[in-house]
Amino acid sequence: MLIPVIKEHIEITPDVCGGKPRIAGHRIRVQDIVIWHEQMGMSPDEILYHYPSISLADIYAALAYYHDHREEIRQQIAADEEFARQLQEQNPSLLAEKLKRRLHG
Repeated sequence: MLIPVIKEHIEITPDVCGGKPRIAGHRIRVQDIVIWHEQMGMSPDEILYHYPSISLADIYAALAYYHDHREEIRQQIAADEEFARQLQEQNPSLLAEKLKRRLHG
């Protein structure tokens, strides 16, 4: 008998988190877990320490989901990074602008 373990931990709801896969009952996306684990070097236990409302099983399910849907999750991460970059370009930091004016007269 097969038990759908990942389905118990990961859900996709069109109107929550932009329809991106997330920890069931939470707004923590699979891509968040991936970024914390792969890019920031956090272990699953460290992620759990910072987000105790989820379980270690949730974290491992998110990583398993990622490995089953690697290209899709990587595209979502890249799209979000591009969106953030464009937003920064369109809305420069007021503090950075003020400092630049002070330094350059």
